[in-house]
Amino acid sequence: MVTKSEETELNRLESQVDNGGGGAWEYLCLVRKLKVRRSDKVLKHGLSILNDSKKRSSLGSEEWTLYEEVAIAAMDCQSLEVAKDCVNVLRKKFPESKRVGRLEALLLEAKGSWGEAEKAYSSLLEDNPFDQVVHKRRVALAKAQGNLSGAIEWLNKYLETFMADHDAWRELAEIYVSLQMYKQAAFCYEELILSQPTVPLFHLAYADVLYTLGGLENLQTARKYYSSTIDLTGGKNTRALFGICLCMSAIAQLSKGRNKEDKDCPDLQSLATAALEKEYKQRASDKLTVLTSAFKSLKVSS
Repeated sequence: MVTKSEETELNRLESQVDNGGGGAWEYLCLVRKLKVRRSDKVLKHGLSILNDSKKRSSLGSEEWTLYEEVAIAAMDCQSLEVAKDCVNVLRKKFPESKRVGRLEALLLEAKGSWGEAEKAYSSLLEDNPFDQVVHKRRVALAKAQGNLSGAIEWLNKYLETFMADHDAWRELAEIYVSLQMYKQAAFCYEELILSQPTVPLFHLAYADVLYTLGGLENLQTARKYYSSTIDLTGGKNTRALFGICLCMSAIAQLSKGRNKEDKDCPDLQSLATAALEKEYKQRASDKLTVLTSAFKSLKVSS
């Protein structure tokens, strides 16, 4: 995650370079270090260095890193001829490089040559089955074609080997949610909570999925995870506060007061409604009447 000071420095350098003040290489290095995506700027300022033989030779071995950076930026900007030229230079310099092979496959993707790109990635994985970048590109390739079932298949296969990849679990969960496969999504969020129990986003997403699934047991569990989200965020998550109210309303309708555990939870409901009212008074006082109406429709006392 980029800090505020890093973003300020990046913007300062970008403005400096755009206005002819120099520092293009320093700017490109910072973009790469922070892993931000400013493809149009990278393409423009990267080419200004590569097209100047004196500046290019002064980079030493970093010249090849810049060729790679510009190639990827060019693909982002659909400047495919520029990308092709950069990749060809790298292939000539590193004829056996698998890293250049990945760039060639990326270029095929950028051209929309899905079948050829898939063959290229399959070939790379035959040489190195543990190449995480290539595995993820296959997932991206399937998603680009609208083949979500294929993306699910590749992600599941990937997670058989790289089980600790939190981003992959989250991506898989989001695909399942988009396909309304909520039980499968719930399993993914359970994995994420087990591995990163202090991340409120995972608690909240899991609670949302359980609430959507419905049923008394799922609603009771959803309420617990909305509550843990509130605890982890210091009571400042509006969505989780609304989640508590929705769960309490739905549980009351299903249980009709028969569940002793739910009889002991009125304080949770009143705390959630009080916190919401306080937040609305501070940030959106003109919407208080809407909030009150929502409470009444849910049969939640404010």
